Amino acid sequence: MNHILLVDFGSTFTKVMAVDPDGETVLGRAQSPTTIETDIMTGLGMAMDSLHEQCGVSPDSFSRRYASSSAAGGLKMAAIGLVPSLTLEAARRACLGAGAKVVCSYGYEIDPEIIIEIENHKCDIVLLAGGTDGGNKKVIIHNARELASSTLDCPILVCGNRSAQSTVKRILEDAGKRVYTTENVLPSLELVAPEPAQKFIREIFIGHIVKARGLTQAQDYIGQSIIPTPMASLMAAELLANGTGNEPGIGSLLVVEIGGATTNVHSVADNEPVNQQTVIRGLPEPRLKRTVEGDLGIRWNSHTIFEISGQEKLMSKLREITHDPPESVDFKEYTDFLYTNVGHTPGNDLEYELDVALACTSADIAVERHAGKFKTEPSVMGDITVQYGKNLMNVKNIVGTGGIFKYGKNPERILKAALYTSAVPESLRPTNPKAWLDDEYIMYGIGLLSQWDPDKSLRIAKKYLKPV
Repeated sequence: MNHILLVDFGSTFTKVMAVDPDGETVLGRAQSPTTIETDIMTGLGMAMDSLHEQCGVSPDSFSRRYASSSAAGGLKMAAIGLVPSLTLEAARRACLGAGAKVVCSYGYEIDPEIIIEIENHKCDIVLLAGGTDGGNKKVIIHNARELASSTLDCPILVCGNRSAQSTVKRILEDAGKRVYTTENVLPSLELVAPEPAQKFIREIFIGHIVKARGLTQAQDYIGQSIIPTPMASLMAAELLANGTGNEPGIGSLLVVEIGGATTNVHSVADNEPVNQQTVIRGLPEPRLKRTVEGDLGIRWNSHTIFEISGQEKLMSKLREITHDPPESVDFKEYTDFLYTNVGHTPGNDLEYELDVALACTSADIAVERHAGKFKTEPSVMGDITVQYGKNLMNVKNIVGTGGIFKYGKNPERILKAALYTSAVPESLRPTNPKAWLDDEYIMYGIGLLSQWDPDKSLRIAKKYLKPV
């Protein structure tokens, strides 16, 4: 049979999906706990057994297999740059756009204490940037010497001032480090160029990280390169918005992906000024943008959501989304419980509502961080509107994906929390987009399938995403 298997080795669950490409249909989906600590193939085998029971698809019927992975923390990176709002921001964009989670980032000159922090994070890759081409060389060379003196044994990708690259490479290689060099992520103040670095990050992931994660046997079974899960989601978002030469996309969009450990936001939209008189400041915003909020997850980081928002804000959110709210709920007690019981599923209507309240709060904060802002500033010509970051007000579509959108009750309420609100009038969030739910949990699969046939992948996405 000409079936295709799509697999995501997640941090908690291994998810599998069977697709009939000829009929452009999803035959079935299943999942099982990820068994990264023993043998990741054990969890995959259990998921495959469940898939077979559910839809009768035999493991031998797949002509193609594709997979992504965020197991064991996914692709963890440290980003080092010069000015935080310039080269460091460009470095972070390169990491995030390649599907990595930036676990630490530093601007200016690093020191031995920072080196210890990076070592403790056990990063998979360190990205070293700094200086525009022909600009400051001192800082990136200093930082290279600090990294050379470290105990780090992960690959180091150098993508800073090209005038300093040969010196930086020599310093690191003389210390026995694995070094890769590529083009500057910020060759000039007017140009952000993350693509060459992203290509290297993906190659390093395939060449080094897959083996380190114990995924070699899985990759042999898949027969294709395993890619980072966020990369698959980002590919799906880009395909859905832009379309292909043969199949139209749905237009600009914002994807809100809420997980147990993080909340990811993807946008595919050109950055436009708020009005004709607006002055845009800061680095140029990319059409395809991803941000990861590592402190916003409705299980592993539920207690952090409470710390950021507090009891009263969470109770207010709960009252907004439920017709018959309880008089009071101890959100600290509940989020502390979730933090120590990350596999917990709601056991009653109230717990479903509490999950939605946490997800709404995550979406609210994450999209506000992702979106740009504007403010009025005085000038010699009178007051002007100044815009910082990406304007999402005219985005045509918003998509919700993640476990809460599949298993939660009335999850469309979560997307409302991501929209523009007069409570934060300076935030450039979407105002009136068409809303879609990925309640079949297929976004990762759409990205994976697009590696084979973008047209079919896009048509399947449009068939299964649910408008609300």
